[in-house]
Amino acid sequence: MISKTTKRICFTAVSALSLGLIAQNIELTNNSQIFTPVANAQDASLEASLSGAGASFPAPLYQRWFSEYNQLNPGVQISYQSVGSGAGVEQYLQGTVDFGATDAPLTEEERATFESTYGQAPIQVPMTAGSVVFAYNLPGVDSLELPRETYCGIVNGEITSWNDPAIAEANPSASLPDTPISWIYRSDGSGTTFLFTSHIAAACPNWQGGADKTVEWLTGIGAKGNEGVAAQVIQTEGGIGYVEYAYAKENDISAAAIENQAGNIVAPSPEAASLVFEGETIPEDFALTVPDPASPEAYPIAGFTWLLLYPEYDDPNKAQAIQDVVNWALNDGDEYALELGYIPLPQDVEQRVVQTVQQSVVAGQSNQ
Repeated sequence: MISKTTKRICFTAVSALSLGLIAQNIELTNNSQIFTPVANAQDASLEASLSGAGASFPAPLYQRWFSEYNQLNPGVQISYQSVGSGAGVEQYLQGTVDFGATDAPLTEEERATFESTYGQAPIQVPMTAGSVVFAYNLPGVDSLELPRETYCGIVNGEITSWNDPAIAEANPSASLPDTPISWIYRSDGSGTTFLFTSHIAAACPNWQGGADKTVEWLTGIGAKGNEGVAAQVIQTEGGIGYVEYAYAKENDISAAAIENQAGNIVAPSPEAASLVFEGETIPEDFALTVPDPASPEAYPIAGFTWLLLYPEYDDPNKAQAIQDVVNWALNDGDEYALELGYIPLPQDVEQRVVQTVQQSVVAGQSNQ
């Protein structure tokens, strides 16, 4: 039964200032000194061609960032393939791209593979954060609340109809149809799946699938990329699946408010998702994950997304371009993150990332 004390929390106002306040609540380990980034002067003479591949989670923001950066730096061309975190990590380890992207931090096995291949540790830096939402297609139901017992039941295949008593009790004013629930999941290796299943593993007692970039689902149909899941939800009446918030926002797909650890029902928003990181400590390798945040006002499924860089590039222009674009994105790109529904990193974390890239990415022997 659904607790009668469950509260619904909805955030309607998102601002750079309010999101920036999470910087006060995040602790840094070891290299915790605050650095001032270099002046973001543009070198119009710089010429480089960069190719990257990986997570679909941040793809809308990366593509916007790279387009805006190219307008300021016409000599730097940056292509990014949204192929999923799993494929992105593989291409990064194989050295077939200039950078990778993932929503799941590198595993110990992946780090060992990199070090045995390149003789140095990989560089993994967060660029932004975002939330994963339950996007659904249910005509006539513009607002949907899913307590834990209901969304756990949907994911496990235990709740199969939209007018199930558990869903109806949580949504007494909604006209829920006798329509089968079509669960839609990622078919490819996905950091979004890692973020989502990390939460499900923590929140759902009956979940047996673990937390990884690929898992065995007990029900549903698969689609490739956040793009594919969003498209499948749009095409499927009664469909529900997990996508990054920006995809639901961009495609005008309804997203459910869900119950957090404190028992509150919270609607997805960048502001509510930013509270996931409240009071958390970011380790030296930036590999912070928070499967089930304790904050009573937090939207409970959110995480960082990371760039994967090489310590050495054979082309000094590539090394310089990577340093410049990271610096520009984290100093001048927050407005685009907010516009698209992502969560800018706290200022002190941005400064630490910029410093790490400036010190660690150098021109040297080829990584390919």
